[in-house]
Amino acid sequence: MRIRPAVKEDAATILGFINELAVFEKEPDAVLNTVDSIEARLFGDEVHAQAIICEENDQPVGFAVYFFNYSTWLGQYGLYLEDLYVSEDQRGTGAGKAIMKYLAQTAVNKECGRFEWVVLHWNQKAIDFYQSIGAEPQDEWIIYRLTGQALQDFAAED
Repeated sequence: MRIRPAVKEDAATILGFINELAVFEKEPDAVLNTVDSIEARLFGDEVHAQAIICEENDQPVGFAVYFFNYSTWLGQYGLYLEDLYVSEDQRGTGAGKAIMKYLAQTAVNKECGRFEWVVLHWNQKAIDFYQSIGAEPQDEWIIYRLTGQALQDFAAED
């Protein structure tokens, strides 16, 4: 198993994983992303997020997208995992753990004070896995989101 930084030529593979993830998360029609957008946003001139590919025998079996944020309380950067996906037929092979370990090492190497992500409340296998590596849920926080027209409307308010 090998983890490597994604390159522009991986954009179609990444989109394929994103679509598989959307199906898994019961939102198969929610993906608006495109290969062109992935190429521009992950591999363009002004990149704010990074992607990695997990390979087994030189074949992509999973991916992750992450970015760095800043903790005002810690006074340190943090690594935020946006998405992690391992192909269904590769689950249980250690690919997810390899991806998480790679990201944890990245966080340590970049002197991050934390490594965070969210998980759907019904994804018990993922919850069990995250707890097995020592992660703890942060139940006191509620995620809020502005998107689509609500975001546009609020931004345009006087």
